[in-house]
Amino acid sequence: MQITAEPRENFTVLHLRGEFDTFYCPALQSEIEALQAAGVQRIALNLRLVKFINSTALGAIIKASKNLAKAGGKLVISRPSKFCRDIIEKVGLDRVVPIYDTDEAAGAALLDELTPAPRTHAASDEDILEDETAILFAPTDPAKIEHFLPSAERSGVTNPVHGHSFASNWRGVGRMSALDSDGLRFVWNGGSTGLSPFEMGQMLSLGTDLHVKFRLPLLKKGHCEATVTVSEVEERPDGVKIAAAFSEIDDQTREAVKQYASDMAFLKKELRDATEG
Repeated sequence: MQITAEPRENFTVLHLRGEFDTFYCPALQSEIEALQAAGVQRIALNLRLVKFINSTALGAIIKASKNLAKAGGKLVISRPSKFCRDIIEKVGLDRVVPIYDTDEAAGAALLDELTPAPRTHAASDEDILEDETAILFAPTDPAKIEHFLPSAERSGVTNPVHGHSFASNWRGVGRMSALDSDGLRFVWNGGSTGLSPFEMGQMLSLGTDLHVKFRLPLLKKGHCEATVTVSEVEERPDGVKIAAAFSEIDDQTREAVKQYASDMAFLKKELRDATEG
């Protein structure tokens, strides 16, 4: 990652470029400490060209924000890439380090102590910890799909991921609500299947094996795949909430999931400390 300092009147913009991971955290800390030694206490991190950021890097941003605040300064983020914005908002970091769409707006906030428009609701600890990324799933037994979604009926149903007909490769699209090394939880509203919550619950009943595919956005690993067994089913007015335990998962994927869960727990603690301290 490259870091370039752009002095402005009464504040400095640090332009970051590349992948911001654990290796580069000391470089950011050194850069900010050098600016502080030179009398600069108001800094905007421009993340427009940062295409990847991990939990340690997010923790470094929280630490830098706290250190600047102790010295009477302030840290904000400007022009984050889509990847960075999604991660920052997902974990709730924008509650501690505000985001602005331009360097000018970031500078105005630094100089005038302005804050962004308030969020419609404050992120809770559960919001910070739980990851609501998309999950693709399907019963491993094709007969179960055929029973609830006969081929003749699903031939006209459109796959929400790729936009083509499901044909024989039906996949449901749920939203992940929790993930750890033992299993996961997700919610499903039925998509365009036309199934009632009761029928969804029957389709994904206790003991059903599902093939799942999901992302771990804080890690460079792309999609993860595994087989899970449904352990809990909760019917809701608009769908079902499913808990499932991993039954088949390769060692690399399990380690990636463990690391992801650890990262989210670390960020939850860092954010709680930052907001309560």
